[in-house]
Amino acid sequence: MLPKLVPVTEIKRKATEIIEALQQEQAPLLITEHGREAAILMDVASYRMQERKIALLEGIIKGQKAFSEGRILTHEDVMARTKKWD
Repeated sequence: MLPKLVPVTEIKRKATEIIEALQQEQAPLLITEHGREAAILMDVASYRMQERKIALLEGIIKGQKAFSEGRILTHEDVMARTKKWD
Protein backbone atom coordinates (compact mmCIF):
# COMPACT_ATOMS: atom_id res chain seq x y z
CA MET A 1 0.00 0.00 0.00
CA LEU A 2 1.45 3.34 -1.03
CA PRO A 3 1.26 6.21 1.45
CA LYS A 4 -1.12 9.07 0.83
CA LEU A 5 0.66 12.19 -0.47
CA VAL A 6 0.28 15.33 1.64
CA PRO A 7 1.98 18.66 0.96
CA VAL A 8 3.93 20.10 3.90
CA THR A 9 1.72 23.20 3.83
CA GLU A 10 -1.30 21.01 4.57
CA ILE A 11 0.54 19.45 7.52
CA LYS A 12 1.16 22.93 8.89
CA ARG A 13 -2.47 23.97 8.49
CA LYS A 14 -4.20 20.75 9.60
CA ALA A 15 -1.74 19.08 11.97
CA THR A 16 -4.30 18.07 14.62
CA GLU A 17 -6.72 16.54 12.10
CA ILE A 18 -3.93 14.74 10.27
CA ILE A 19 -2.60 13.23 13.50
CA GLU A 20 -6.10 12.05 14.44
CA ALA A 21 -6.51 10.43 11.01
CA LEU A 22 -3.09 8.77 11.31
CA GLN A 23 -4.05 7.24 14.65
CA GLN A 24 -7.36 5.95 13.31
CA GLU A 25 -6.26 4.72 9.88
CA GLN A 26 -2.72 3.63 10.85
CA ALA A 27 -1.57 4.33 7.30
CA PRO A 28 1.57 6.43 6.70
CA LEU A 29 1.55 9.75 4.91
CA LEU A 30 4.20 10.79 2.41
CA ILE A 31 4.88 14.48 2.95
CA THR A 32 5.94 16.44 -0.09
CA GLU A 33 7.76 19.73 -0.28
CA HIS A 34 7.79 21.63 -3.57
CA GLY A 35 6.31 18.54 -5.21
CA ARG A 36 9.13 16.26 -4.05
CA GLU A 37 9.10 13.52 -1.45
CA ALA A 38 10.41 14.94 1.84
CA ALA A 39 9.35 12.73 4.77
CA ILE A 40 7.07 9.97 6.01
CA LEU A 41 4.66 10.58 8.86
CA MET A 42 3.17 7.61 10.68
CA ASP A 43 1.38 6.84 13.93
CA VAL A 44 3.45 5.69 16.90
CA ALA A 45 1.86 2.21 17.15
CA SER A 46 2.71 1.44 13.52
CA TYR A 47 6.22 2.82 13.96
CA ARG A 48 6.86 0.64 17.01
CA MET A 49 5.52 -2.43 15.21
CA GLN A 50 7.82 -1.69 12.27
CA GLU A 51 10.79 -1.36 14.63
CA ARG A 52 9.97 -4.77 16.20
CA LYS A 53 9.73 -6.37 12.76
CA ILE A 54 13.08 -4.90 11.74
CA ALA A 55 14.71 -6.15 14.95
CA LEU A 56 13.31 -9.63 14.33
CA LEU A 57 14.56 -9.66 10.73
CA GLU A 58 18.00 -8.47 11.84
CA GLY A 59 18.11 -11.32 14.36
CA ILE A 60 17.21 -13.84 11.67
CA ILE A 61 19.94 -12.46 9.40
CA LYS A 62 22.51 -12.71 12.22
CA GLY A 63 21.41 -16.30 12.87
CA GLN A 64 21.70 -17.23 9.20
CA LYS A 65 25.18 -15.69 9.05
CA ALA A 66 26.30 -17.53 12.18
CA PHE A 67 24.95 -20.79 10.79
CA SER A 68 26.69 -20.31 7.45
CA GLU A 69 29.96 -19.58 9.30
CA GLY A 70 29.57 -22.75 11.33
CA ARG A 71 29.01 -20.92 14.60
CA ILE A 72 26.37 -23.30 15.95
CA LEU A 73 25.75 -25.11 19.21
CA THR A 74 24.05 -28.40 19.92
CA HIS A 75 21.09 -28.56 22.27
CA GLU A 76 23.35 -30.17 24.87
CA ASP A 77 25.87 -27.32 24.57
CA VAL A 78 23.16 -24.75 25.14
CA MET A 79 21.75 -26.64 28.12
CA ALA A 80 25.22 -26.90 29.67
CA ARG A 81 25.89 -23.17 29.21
CA THR A 82 22.53 -22.10 30.61
CA LYS A 83 22.64 -24.48 33.56
CA LYS A 84 25.04 -22.15 35.36
CA TRP A 85 22.34 -19.43 35.28
CA ASP A 86 20.10 -21.42 37.67
